[in-house]
Amino acid sequence: MARTRFAPDRGLTNRMLMTMFLIGLLYVVFVGVLIVVLKGAWPIVVIVAGGLFIAQFWFSDKIAAFSMGAREVTPQEYPELHGAVDRLCALADMAKPRVAVAQSDVPNAFATGRNEKNAVVCVTTGLLRRLEPAELEGVLAHELSHIAHRDVMVMTIAGFLGVLAGVITRIGVQFGMFGGFDRRDNRDDNSGMIMLVVIAVSAVAYAISFLLTRMLSRYRELSADRSAALLTGRPSALASALTKVTGQMAAIPTQDLRRAQPFNAFYFAPALKPSEAMSNAFSTHPTLEKRLEQLGKISAELGRS
Repeated sequence: MARTRFAPDRGLTNRMLMTMFLIGLLYVVFVGVLIVVLKGAWPIVVIVAGGLFIAQFWFSDKIAAFSMGAREVTPQEYPELHGAVDRLCALADMAKPRVAVAQSDVPNAFATGRNEKNAVVCVTTGLLRRLEPAELEGVLAHELSHIAHRDVMVMTIAGFLGVLAGVITRIGVQFGMFGGFDRRDNRDDNSGMIMLVVIAVSAVAYAISFLLTRMLSRYRELSADRSAALLTGRPSALASALTKVTGQMAAIPTQDLRRAQPFNAFYFAPALKPSEAMSNAFSTHPTLEKRLEQLGKISAELGRS
């Protein structure tokens, strides 16, 4: 992780390395199988895979900010927000990221960017309206921790394979159905098999990458909570923000929550949660109870010290 005053987390580092290794291995196998199956179309596979990876890696901050409706703001526009970020960055001894605001009543925040120089921390107008200054600083410290630990970059890369699997599936279906890969007489007989193989390979790649990113996402949220609480020395403020944000989600129209749901993995708190039966495997965040329990333990430890 970056050399800051945020508490280091070896567990997070080890999980990020393992996730990147497994995702990288899966990526190589995925593209290799597609090259073999699609035969003459291998240049298209390589170009599309390479192009999408470069685009997502280099422009992840801009893509995420645009998708979530974030707009970079100046200290003159939001002096209190910038002041809070300035104080926390000075406390953490880290470079100040760009600051953005999203016009949304969904109370949330996120951080994105492949490194500190390209990082953006964003809060919604709904969050600014609802939180007290100490609570807001707790949320901002949580998001700055993601930047310091560099898990934002890992999540961006890890999530790439799922995007690629969907794109390759559509390309494979289109070319497979219309004989774009092979001009021989038996192309119609082969097209159906090619289509099924491409879809199966893509589905497996997506499922594995999905589960890996979800496991990493849940742990990184706990790590960010812990690091933010230790940096600010006020775990109770972060716990209050968590409770308030989670409770206020129920008052947000379902349509707005569904629009925000695709970005759950990057948010401070999930917009919509999966059903209770599926929550352990598919949730991007640990339960509120688990997060509050951890913050309670940190508060007790700080009290004893």
